Amino acid sequence: MQNCDVFTVFVSKSACQFTRLGHFAYNIGVKTKYPISKEFFPYDRFTAPTSRFMIGLANALQWPPRFFRKNKRFKTEVISIPGYQNETFRLYALTPKELFGKSDVPALIFIHGGGFIFEASRSHYRLAVKYALECRCKVFYVRYNLAPKYPFPYPQEEGYKALEYVFEHASELGIDKDKIGITGDSAGATIAVSSQLLAKERSKEYRPLFQVLVYPWLDSRGTSQSAKTYVDTPMWNARMSKKARHYTNPNDVEFPPCYISAVEYPDLSFLPKTYIEVAEFDCLHDDGVLFHELLQQQGVSSTLYQTKGTMHGYDAVFHAKTTQTMMGKRVGFILDCLKV
Repeated sequence: MQNCDVFTVFVSKSACQFTRLGHFAYNIGVKTKYPISKEFFPYDRFTAPTSRFMIGLANALQWPPRFFRKNKRFKTEVISIPGYQNETFRLYALTPKELFGKSDVPALIFIHGGGFIFEASRSHYRLAVKYALECRCKVFYVRYNLAPKYPFPYPQEEGYKALEYVFEHASELGIDKDKIGITGDSAGATIAVSSQLLAKERSKEYRPLFQVLVYPWLDSRGTSQSAKTYVDTPMWNARMSKKARHYTNPNDVEFPPCYISAVEYPDLSFLPKTYIEVAEFDCLHDDGVLFHELLQQQGVSSTLYQTKGTMHGYDAVFHAKTTQTMMGKRVGFILDCLKV
């Protein structure tokens, strides 16, 4: 049997089965009406429950795996830094063995997705490792505080704090301030972009060399065609986005666009060279397309990939052919940027 990292669901070759968590059970054998590639099984038939109880239970089961904490190919250091409203959060600094003792090395700030409510999956940690080893850079993995306990603007402010920390401590961290990139998927992409917008508003020179945004959540208005169409897709959908808002913004406080809806920000021209990747059957598909168009209109170099047969979070199936192809494109983009 193959272990799937979301809610410890087990899948056999013959049929989907389900594992009980408390008195709940999750059947991932339900067929989807969307022509999603079979290479993403079983995630093409799974949607995470979003009750407050199940969010807490799911997050209690998600911890940095052993391969991330202890590995002969790299060293992982834990850095605790001040967050928002006197809270703290962690940065995991991954340094490949070949970079031990070196200074002025490239760096990548990595911000995981999860709708602002879920902890990272094993695939997020695998991807952070892949970036560190294949891009030959230090990776700073941001483990920010999550809603419902820590609603907006905790994630955005802590993304900014991570950006600030890496830039302000570049010398002692042994990294080249001119070769710092930032990446995020889904809600992590929201934070990656908002951290840069916040730096601009606060007149701070924290300017990443590039950004890699994977199926980004950048339009909170919910009026796009994809948001109206994909209300019941697996992994994540428009209904879940709407429900997540009750946790992330429970008092319906109006934040500036830089916090939650970067497509509404009036001036994006200062943003760095950008890679954007969107999934086909995804309520956030149009977010990435619109952001790409806005960047191009404002003179920012932006590359857009529209993957086919994919759903939101498709790269959780880490070894799927499409996943590996797109990860190769991300790594290639990063390496090309770091040549500068």
